[in-house]
Amino acid sequence: MSSKRRQHSGEFKSRVALAAIRGDKAINELATEYAVHPVQITQWKRALQEEAPRLFSSHRGRQEKEEEALKASLYQQIGQLKVELDWLKKKVGRLG
Repeated sequence: MSSKRRQHSGEFKSRVALAAIRGDKAINELATEYAVHPVQITQWKRALQEEAPRLFSSHRGRQEKEEEALKASLYQQIGQLKVELDWLKKKVGRLG
């Protein structure tokens, strides 16, 4: 008899992780309250603590713009190479 895995929303995970970080209740108490395994709460807490500095980083906006510029450049290169490949196939088709 298998049970279906539950999927929790990001809002739920953040609420539980923040409660764990606050430390008002023990992890086991939170696990009972939210009906989640204590290990899962610990993992969500750790993930929140690791990602929090990135949220408040001043470089985040610049990094996203650089990534978008890189993507645009790569898509342009892909398009150029596709045009060149099509042209070469057309020329080789005429010769052969």
